[in-house]
Formats: sequence, C-alpha cells, structure tokens
Amino acid sequence: QVTGYLDDCTCDVETIDAFNNYKLFPRLNELLESDYFRYYKVNLQKPCPFWEDNSHCGMRDCAVQPCPSDEVPDGIRDGSYKYSEEANNLAEECEEAKRLGAVDDSLSKETRQAVLQWAQHDDSSDSFCEADDIHSPDAEYVDLLLNPERYTGYKGPDAWKIWNSIYEENCFKPQNVKRPLASGRGESFIYLTKWVSRVCVEKRAFYRLISGLHASINIHLSARYLLQDSWSEKKWGPNVTEFQQRFDEVLTRGEGPRRLKNLYFLYLIELRALSKVLPFFERPGFQLYTGNKSQDAEMKHLLLEILHLAKSFPLHFDENSFFAGNKKEAAKLKEEFRLHFKNISKIMDCVGCFKCRLWGKLQTQGLGTALKILFSENLIEKIPESGPSYGFQLTRQEIVALFNAFGR
Repeated sequence: QVTGYLDDCTCDVETIDAFNNYKLFPRLNELLESDYFRYYKVNLQKPCPFWEDNSHCGMRDCAVQPCPSDEVPDGIRDGSYKYSEEANNLAEECEEAKRLGAVDDSLSKETRQAVLQWAQHDDSSDSFCEADDIHSPDAEYVDLLLNPERYTGYKGPDAWKIWNSIYEENCFKPQNVKRPLASGRGESFIYLTKWVSRVCVEKRAFYRLISGLHASINIHLSARYLLQDSWSEKKWGPNVTEFQQRFDEVLTRGEGPRRLKNLYFLYLIELRALSKVLPFFERPGFQLYTGNKSQDAEMKHLLLEILHLAKSFPLHFDENSFFAGNKKEAAKLKEEFRLHFKNISKIMDCVGCFKCRLWGKLQTQGLGTALKILFSENLIEKIPESGPSYGFQLTRQEIVALFNAFGR
C-alpha cells in the first residue's frame, strides 16, 4: 500500500526499494558484521534526567517496570503457591520481560584487548546528541550481533511515557495537538496530520524523522517477535498482527502508511549524510583500526564502496531547502533543531528496558551524527587530503552509530 512519491522529496518508494534491496543492503550487512562495527560502547546505567525513575533500571536484567510487590501474592514470590491466574500471569510477564530484555555483555579476551587499542577522538561541540562519557566506569562495550533489536516484553505505560515525552515536548508541536495515549484512537492522528502539512519544511522534517525512527523500532519488534518459548527452543519471527496494529491503513485510520513513508524519509536523510561524508573516510590516514591489518583494509575498501554507492543514488534529498530563509531566523531555528534533538537523546536514558535503551541510544546517536554531517558541509569540503582533519571530526562512537542506525 505504500507507493509513489514522498512528501518534500523528488524521490519515490519504488526507487528506494530497488536501490536498497539489490545494491546497498547486502554490502552494508557485511560491513556491520565486522569487528569494527559490531562493538558499541554504551553506558546503560545513566539515571533518567527528566523524572523520578521508579522502574529500578539499575537491575542489570530489568526490562520493564517491575511488578509492585503488593500486587504479587507472597506464595508466588516464594515460588511455593499460585493463588490466582491473573497474579500468576503478572509474575510470568515480569519474569519474561527481564529475561528478554537482558543485555549480553560478554566479550572474548581477544576482543577486549583489541578494543583497548581503538583510537579515541575528542567529541565535537557541534553534536546533536548527548553522548555517553565513554571513559566512565559504567560504560561498557556491547556486541550488537549478540543483542539484536527485537521484541523484549517492554510495553505498557512505561514505554508510552517515553514516546509521549518525545512527541509532546520535542517535536515543534503546538500544545493543543495531542497524541493518543493508546493505539487505536484515530481522531488525534487526523488532527496531527493536518497540523504537519501546515508547518515549515524544517519543523515538518524534524517530526517526520522522529516518526520514521519510531516506525523503524516498531517494525523490528514486529519482525523479530517471540513466537515460541519452550524449554527446548525459542523461535523468533514476523508477527503480522503486531505489524498491522501499527501500520494497517484501516486500523490506524490512514496514519500507518504515513508512518512507513516517514521511515523512507529517514532513510533518505541518512543516505544523503553518507554521500556527503565520503571525503572524511577517503583520506589515507583514516583507518578502521581493530588490530587485524588485512581485515581492516578489506573493511575500509567495503566502506568506501558503500559510500560511493550512496553518492551514486539518483534522487537524493536536497538539504539546501533547510534553513534557507532569513539568516538570523535560520540560525535560531537550526539551534532549536539541535537542542530538540539533544533532548530526545537524553530521554533514551529513561527507557526501562536495557536492550531497548541500547538500540534507542545507538539510533538517536546515528541520526544525530547524520544531521551533524549535513550541517557541516562547508567544514567537510575543507578537509585536507592528508593529515588530521581539525575542522570536522567523527568519533569512533559516531561512526559505529551512524552505520548501524542506517542498517536498522
């Protein structure tokens, strides 16, 4: 049902599908499985800066707000009696979410030695994200291949609070436009859609990027849903019902296909950033350093092949339409844009499920890095062919986040 042109773009869905599915994605997938891109350093212990966090996120395996003890009968807590089916289900749901949301932070001895050697760069002050202090004792390397983005059992009021905070407070949205607190109420969606069509291109783009990110996350939890959980095996796969509840045109009163189009819009923005950042990676001095010389050279070759491919895309988004008006107003709007996005990256520290928090932080940092690239075009053009790039710099964290977010 999602076909044709995307708003604010000259590109259409079919062109993106053909380019991504047959040319770009197979190469990108190979890159993301390499050592340089599969290890991401993240601090999952940062406290939520916006509200009192009652979800005991300090527990390593806690994926959802724990069930209040007074709601679970003593017998269930002790494991000796089961009083009611409802209380039993509640305890089981808590236990399942803890298990599914646990982050596997195991790294091999060789990998630990390799990551210690990875070069560190200073973070840029022009960042769109609240970056983790990777030198903090709480920051740890996580293997992204061992922690795929999928259904974790994280749902309900706690998860909705996160998305409501993002949309209500950070999307350039007037106070009288509300998002529904539960899926299925269509009136607010219609109102919101009318508002989006009336605002300036920059504010509309910001909203569409966040909506696209939301769509991406929902697609992954629907595509990798826990279909079977028995003592012998766990089976993950597509849950069509879950997908339809979020994206079906009838069930969402026309909003679902728009959400999917916003995902294509997000793809175009990040693809454009990859095409723009080619000079930074082309320099002979830039290495994907892991300590394995032959693999590092091979992966840099693959990386450049992907970036050249991104540059060859025929219908790129034209970011020159951003902030093109009055210079003073444009500068003010750009700074507002950056601060709104930085705020969203901070909200990710309020996510109660560690695995969701990991992917939320990584994808917001990836999108923030893409925006940083698009707004640094003049600095990128001045990068010398050899020697250090002082004007424009990307940390290893930003590089890993950028490509993994695009991979999502």
